[in-house]
Amino acid sequence: MSRWASLLAVQEHDTRADQLNHRLQTLPIRSELVQLEDNVLAVEGRLADAQRRRDELGRSQQRLEDEIASLSERANQAEKQLYSGTVTNPRELQALQDDVASIRRRIGQLEDDELEIMELVEPVDAERSQLTGERDRLDAEGERLRAALAEAESELAAQLAAVQTERESAAGEVPVDLWPEYDKLRARLSGVGIARLVGSTCQGCHLALPAVEVDRIRKLSLDEAVYCEECGRLLVRD
Repeated sequence: MSRWASLLAVQEHDTRADQLNHRLQTLPIRSELVQLEDNVLAVEGRLADAQRRRDELGRSQQRLEDEIASLSERANQAEKQLYSGTVTNPRELQALQDDVASIRRRIGQLEDDELEIMELVEPVDAERSQLTGERDRLDAEGERLRAALAEAESELAAQLAAVQTERESAAGEVPVDLWPEYDKLRARLSGVGIARLVGSTCQGCHLALPAVEVDRIRKLSLDEAVYCEECGRLLVRD
């Protein structure tokens, strides 16, 4: 076994750790959560718009109710005066009657307007109810997804911790002078600085080396540094 074999063991752990970290960052459930949160924002926007329309209708209805109450009070006062017997002049009595009739007509118009508003309120309230239900459903789904994400993260974190422990153990077997070259190649070559040569194929780039190069490598000491001429990685030979 060459002095490079221990470094290859470390590489295997580093590769596994990289894969686990990649899985951790790209869990499909993350994109599901992002989409769900976008849906929540969309529903909340529609709900806010429906609430705004409902509030406007409510204010309009309240204004009508206030005006109706004020006019009803005026009409009641006029009718009291009309039937109190304190007014005996025919013209004044006629004026009071006309005033009461006018007020009552206005009240009727306002009540018609209020009825129209109440009819407009019904579909808005139904829309608000539907949107509130949709938001509640999305909130529940969000809680489920976040719980599932936490569970998946916890599982991957446990696997990663185990790999890191194994890596530390393997790293203790690596000669100190090999680390600089390994770290440099790993940083430059997508995380894989050393690979096994199987037959004539580099397991780092999966390309076959020329027969002449393979023959040359086979004649070298196992402890001598050899690089793949295709990708530049260190090669470990049996």
